[in-house]
Amino acid sequence: MSGRSIAAYFPWRRVKVTNQQVHVESRSALVRLEPDRRFRPRCHGCGGLARTVHSHTRKFVRDMAFGGFTMMLQVAHRKIWCDGCGGVRVEQLEFVDASQRVTCRLAAYAAQLCRSGLPVTAVAKHLDLDPKTVKAVDKAALKAEFDATDYDGLRRLAIDEIAVHKGHSYMTVVLDYDTGRVVWMGEGRQIATLGAFFEAMPVAARERIEAVAIDMWDAYVHAVQTWCPQADIVFDLFHVVKAFNKVIDDIRNEEFRKARDADRTVLKGSKYILLRNRANLRRDERLQLRKILELNSTLNCVYWLKDLLKHIWDYHRPSWARSALEGWYTVAEEVGHPALLRFARRLKKYSFGIVSHCKHKMGTGKLEGVNNKIKVIKRTAYGFHDLDYFALKVKQAFPGKVSNN
Repeated sequence: MSGRSIAAYFPWRRVKVTNQQVHVESRSALVRLEPDRRFRPRCHGCGGLARTVHSHTRKFVRDMAFGGFTMMLQVAHRKIWCDGCGGVRVEQLEFVDASQRVTCRLAAYAAQLCRSGLPVTAVAKHLDLDPKTVKAVDKAALKAEFDATDYDGLRRLAIDEIAVHKGHSYMTVVLDYDTGRVVWMGEGRQIATLGAFFEAMPVAARERIEAVAIDMWDAYVHAVQTWCPQADIVFDLFHVVKAFNKVIDDIRNEEFRKARDADRTVLKGSKYILLRNRANLRRDERLQLRKILELNSTLNCVYWLKDLLKHIWDYHRPSWARSALEGWYTVAEEVGHPALLRFARRLKKYSFGIVSHCKHKMGTGKLEGVNNKIKVIKRTAYGFHDLDYFALKVKQAFPGKVSNN
């Protein structure tokens, strides 16, 4: 064992180094710390000075490695009677939390490594700690910084859901549209899910919300209209066209079943030809698309309606957008296909969200980009069983930028 003192590495008040053991062979060290009796113990809960020591106890605490040596602290501390808390409490120590078995500086280092993007398992292996310990210290650091929802400066929101587990398990994500900050995440995608976010929001903050970009999901529409009736709802082009693509595919399948054998050859394998933008098709696919549209008048009309639907988002005046929507409804009714009529009725019901796009040039496209990065975070961690921890990691990854508005 070495006879050199390493007490200088532990400049903490209220404790003093009483013994040290450095084992060169195992590259480890054990340091014993005792209470400094010049200081009266303080309550870990309220910070008040104690008058009575209830008992003495010891625990082992991992500290930062020094010079490649694993450092273990044997900490003697006191349990005290706290008049303020009205019970027995653990003595407050500045270098270790009462509920942890690692020092504050090691916890801060582990949290910093997690912040850099390393998964918990990699950090645990690097520091030779249990992954559960690393997760606990990282979660505690995240809660201190991101647990409270910050409603300041919110004017325009984008709201969408992300799948977190198989089997229709979702979380709702609320984004500050102007800064890109993930404001809030909640489990589920029901009315009550988004209602919990708005209910906790101060009334003054709710009244400042000008617009909310969402897809045509009834639960989100109802929640926004209930809690922020003054806000304009804006439906995103991507989600509306995505919903209409399902209608196109249903009609294509039906037309394929009704077609003769010769016509089926043309329609076979045409799903993505009808759904993709014409500009993204290869030459042979464009030729097949022309044959399909010449062959089937229903698919021809539906394909034309898809292009018209996209152009409605190009209008800058609400009256023009309404007029284009009326024309779209008229053609859909003339085609008369049940799936198309159901979509047209839904579009008419929520036409206000499309017209609002003339006033607010926004959508959930930003949130779709965020969702893709969230999926990367989820894959890096091999999935999250603790959804609170997952939400904190996402909020950490998207702190937002200063808005110019």
